[in-house]
Amino acid sequence: MKNETKPITASTDYIAACGLYCGACRKYLNGKCPGCRQNDKATWCKIRQCCQSKGFHSCAECSTDVKACKTHNNVIGKIFAFLFNSDRAACIRYIQANGREAFAKEMTRRKAQTMKKRK
Repeated sequence: MKNETKPITASTDYIAACGLYCGACRKYLNGKCPGCRQNDKATWCKIRQCCQSKGFHSCAECSTDVKACKTHNNVIGKIFAFLFNSDRAACIRYIQANGREAFAKEMTRRKAQTMKKRK
């Protein structure tokens, strides 16, 4: 019997510290990843560590501008952004402007893990 894929649902629990929406990630939906917030093995993620140390849900709660933050704009993030045309900073700005619930609903509507970079 093949594993069933979970449906994409809107929940603030699926928002990663960096602004990605795990609730639309194939690995998460296929049960191969617990999601960034629940993944205690993700000790390599400096953004997650930073948010946890400050008691933040995501970078959207930080007073530092996400574009100026060296932790958010690290090498791994730049590679991810290039490979997946991802704009995590736009995700953080969306959360700041509209709230976590609205972001979760928007990403569920889009069926997307991240907002795409504009060309």
